[in-house]
Amino acid sequence: MLLCRPCQAQIISMMNTECILEPLSLPESPGGVAAVESSPYVPCIFCKECYLLAEQNQLLLKHMIIEHKLVIADVKLVADFQRYILYWKKRFTEQPITDFCSVIRTNSEAPLEEQDNYFLLCDVLPEDRLLREQLQQKRLREILEQQQQERYDTSFHGMCMFCDQEFTGNRSVLLNHMAREHAFNIGLPDNIVNCYEFLSVLQNKLDNEPLFRYSHHSSHKYFTITVRSAQLFSLSHPFCWFSSKYKIHSLQCLYCEKVFRDKNTLKDHMRKKQHRRINAKNKEYDRFYIINYLEFGKSWEEVQSEDDRELLDNLEEDWSDWEEHPMCAVCLFCEQQADTTEKLYFHMQNSHGFDFLKIKSEHGLNFYQQVKLVNFIRREIHHCRCYKCQEKFQSKTELISHMEETKHVTFLPARSTWDQPQYYFPTYENDTLLCTLSDSEDLTAEDSSEDVPVVSEDTSNLKALKQSSVLNQLLYEENKSQDKF
Repeated sequence: MLLCRPCQAQIISMMNTECILEPLSLPESPGGVAAVESSPYVPCIFCKECYLLAEQNQLLLKHMIIEHKLVIADVKLVADFQRYILYWKKRFTEQPITDFCSVIRTNSEAPLEEQDNYFLLCDVLPEDRLLREQLQQKRLREILEQQQQERYDTSFHGMCMFCDQEFTGNRSVLLNHMAREHAFNIGLPDNIVNCYEFLSVLQNKLDNEPLFRYSHHSSHKYFTITVRSAQLFSLSHPFCWFSSKYKIHSLQCLYCEKVFRDKNTLKDHMRKKQHRRINAKNKEYDRFYIINYLEFGKSWEEVQSEDDRELLDNLEEDWSDWEEHPMCAVCLFCEQQADTTEKLYFHMQNSHGFDFLKIKSEHGLNFYQQVKLVNFIRREIHHCRCYKCQEKFQSKTELISHMEETKHVTFLPARSTWDQPQYYFPTYENDTLLCTLSDSEDLTAEDSSEDVPVVSEDTSNLKALKQSSVLNQLLYEENKSQDKF
């Protein structure tokens, strides 16, 4: 990598300065675990070989398989690989390996000297499974604490990736700005963790600038620090160390991940192709979303697919045991309730002398007219006013007594009084009686069709019928109009 002279001078001055770039901690005991856990290296379980934690543990696993015949199952499900290795390194010094691992013999049919025994360490062992679960819970607690800290942090300072506008305060200000102004949405702020690192990764993909990487001594999460011009921007945090590795990100589209020759071409591509979004298939971004830490060994795609299956299962549930609650309709004149319309109509006729079915039949009321009539009567009773004589009373009891004594309950006012559009709206929002009304047009049509006799057409003289048919006149007029054109 080529650096400008001011950058080189500043880095050399940092190297010459007496500064501590590695975390320091006092061991609890000679060779204690605390001192080893703060190291960026992971030791072998059986020997003194150590490997960088940043190298994805592949070299260490390969070493233990070839040199020590040890196979660790489902390594990707181990939340903290370093603590996992340190735990079993201590346990293997206390008891034989055969007490913890299953023995797998290869070349069993070959001579004894050509046979090999491999040891499998997996979560079938209760102790191993308990360790994995504890490490998962510990990591989840750390992630939630980090997210909680970022959620209420007001010292955030960042720049928009698309318009170079600076934002201070909370991270949500910048994320909401990019989503609103540039249609670049990486998710809700409360669903994101390690937002500083996430934005730095995305920015470096767009900027094509060199970067260093550093890690906090306790969590061993790697963060990017970009080198711009002659200044080295870093997060002020104690106990951080810089590794000797750095890399340069290309001018890369965040969605299709194509590389472009300059930044303007990249921006035009993302705008025209509507690629202002991240690639959901890129596993590099998984560590920045809380959903990937919630369930042991499951990604966000697996969690969402399970939620969809649960939704479909709920839709396909058996509803045969469903018990429908009866609808209780209230009388038009008192507070008496009934679970069926027949009982309610009988009560109104027997107690108040109001025969709803008779009024409906005599006036030929359709469904909408019934709705208007019910809402009209409800409103008049609510205002303690007789709908026949318009006399107003102090209470509903006095009103009902008056209407029953004078028989005004059976006399409706003129249709123009209650058949108004304003009575389409219910007087009471929970008026169940309106839901039980039925249209009688079909019944009246059936009844009337039974009373009207149907006379068949006289077909004894078809020739005379054809000559006198009205169709002849229609055909003549149509042919005459076509001749004009």
